[in-house]
Amino acid sequence: MAWEVPVAAVNGGVSFWYAAGGVPRPGPALPGDADVDVCVVGGGYTGLWTAYYLKKAEPSLRIALLERRFCGYGASGRNGGWLYNGFAGRGAFARKYGRGRAAAMQRVMDEAVGEVACTAAAEGIEADVVRGGVLEVARSGPQLERLKAYVAAERGYGDGRVEELGAKETAERIAVAGAVGGAWSPYGARIQPAKLVRGLARVVRGLGVEVHEGTPVSAILPGDAHRRPRAVTPHGTVTADHVLRATEGFTAGLPGERRTWLPMNSAMVATEPLPADFWARAGWQGREVLGDFAHAYMYAQRTADDRIALGGRGVPYRFGSRTDSDGSTQVETVLQLRRILDRFFPAAAHARIDHAWAGVLGVPRDWCATVELDRVSGLGRAGGYVGSGVTTTNLAGRTLRDLVLGRDTELTALPWVGHTVRRWEPEPLRWLGVRAMYAAYHAADRQEAAGRTGTSPIARAADLVSGRH
Repeated sequence: MAWEVPVAAVNGGVSFWYAAGGVPRPGPALPGDADVDVCVVGGGYTGLWTAYYLKKAEPSLRIALLERRFCGYGASGRNGGWLYNGFAGRGAFARKYGRGRAAAMQRVMDEAVGEVACTAAAEGIEADVVRGGVLEVARSGPQLERLKAYVAAERGYGDGRVEELGAKETAERIAVAGAVGGAWSPYGARIQPAKLVRGLARVVRGLGVEVHEGTPVSAILPGDAHRRPRAVTPHGTVTADHVLRATEGFTAGLPGERRTWLPMNSAMVATEPLPADFWARAGWQGREVLGDFAHAYMYAQRTADDRIALGGRGVPYRFGSRTDSDGSTQVETVLQLRRILDRFFPAAAHARIDHAWAGVLGVPRDWCATVELDRVSGLGRAGGYVGSGVTTTNLAGRTLRDLVLGRDTELTALPWVGHTVRRWEPEPLRWLGVRAMYAAYHAADRQEAAGRTGTSPIARAADLVSGRH
């Protein structure tokens, strides 16, 4: 077939989202030792939103943000562009802290979708935002079973949260081949992620935040009775009242953090721009973000220039918590994503793949996102979003603002604040475990596609062993 050679016109280059404007050149590095009020480590959404909200609340704060490459180099510039209200750990939070506290977090996550969209607009950030909601489809009986369970769970958190669709109604939104049902939620929007992160970087610089790119942090040291916390770099040491770690999937590269969060790989492809006759058949006029109820699920969007950008897990984890090289991904992963594209949209079977890329997301051992500030050491952190970070990072930034400023607010009372979890197993156990987990999910999906009438017990077992339930 025409797409097999080459598999993708470009593989890597950080991500497709930088293809039009080019990969940014890093700004000035840290010029030497510095003393500030707040030091933020990491120039993605978490770090930038935190700096933004702190500076808006207290303009006099001296804030330094340190980024190893350039702002948006990590997941913030590579993700699928899902601005939606899902967050990692709602079920676990409900079991551990009570349904009421989990519901409170869900409510603020619902509101955070609008917070991101409205703040971007107010700050003049053009990020191709379209609030078309989230459409998730079922393409088999077991997937439909899980869809119905999802709808029931969502409705348990309030009316109007989700609309269950039959096959015909689903096709009227997006004509996914073989879809037997769908669930649509209004709490979602499509974005161009690199435009959002680069726009945020521009805005925080304009507010007076010192953004130092090309500045890798080699150690984050706690404060004590004699010294304030500090971040150590090759260019100098930044000492602050608070040092906030916002490194997400790259956290394992810091000393002592290799087993804190697992850097899970996720990969994407983007087609060439598709013609009008394709969209006449496919629909997708609402620009909804699209997902499914497979165990090894996919995610997609219709881009502003009429491509399909589609992602999935591919090879889920690299031994020793290694990360990719500037977004390059394996040929087998590109082919896997190509097959998903062809199954969902047969009319795009001969479309060229213009770009393939990958990134890493942070996965805690219990799959629950967290935010924390230790007042004794002066160290704070946020992350572990498990792929739902586009919106959750905004909530994290506002929550860290309140924690740093010593405010007791609705946000600081949420159940993810101060939530702790055990570390991942040492190698080779975590490599074997993650590979086995996703092998099980793929096997379960194959069983279900072949006609199994209920959710595969292989997937249920994988959920229990992994802690992902």
